[in-house]
Amino acid sequence: MKNIVFLTLLTTLLFSSNPAVYSALGDVIYNNVNGIEKLSHIPEYTDYKEKIQEYVSEVDATKRAGFLIEKGDKKIDKKSYLNNLRKFSKSNDFFIRSARNNFKKSMEDEKSKLFSQLVNTGLIDTQKYKNDIVTYYLFHMNEIDPEGVIQDILDNDEALKKKKTKKRVYKSKKQIEKEKIRRIRENDKKRQAAIERKLQENVNRKKSEIIDYQKKELAN
Repeated sequence: MKNIVFLTLLTTLLFSSNPAVYSALGDVIYNNVNGIEKLSHIPEYTDYKEKIQEYVSEVDATKRAGFLIEKGDKKIDKKSYLNNLRKFSKSNDFFIRSARNNFKKSMEDEKSKLFSQLVNTGLIDTQKYKNDIVTYYLFHMNEIDPEGVIQDILDNDEALKKKKTKKRVYKSKKQIEKEKIRRIRENDKKRQAAIERKLQENVNRKKSEIIDYQKKELAN
């Protein structure tokens, strides 16, 4: 019986992703740390790169301490562990707000690469912003590689599946504008070519008339 209990506890510890100590606070921090680390690879967060790397390193160390506390290690101060979590909570909230604000701004400014990178950090609430993500993708699909989180959203979106089966083509505002400019330029070229052709025809006719006149004069 003791062996069964021991194995159960050991299995729980081995497969537990986060320490159980102060999990209400710790889970949020530990679950977001990988996403925050991904921010350091986004050009818009270059100024925060060192701060993010330092944060990730400290969170990882604290997480290891949490597992030691969970195992009953008395050398680890439980109060210090809690204080660290509280400190990390403020940084976590800052980066979540920043990611969300930049996510919204990326759609307003039509910065598709930034949009894709932020969604794929996992820091954006995809349930809350699912419609925004799908709508933006539909209008910018030629600019976005739908990998990771975005692909998961698309795969589970029934409305999008129906649109795909109908093989409808969605174009971004930029694409529509570019095509409009291209059509205008093509029409301008056609009009210019028509004018030049008309002028050349007039020149040729004048030349022909002059030659005919000269021939008549010579004949006389």
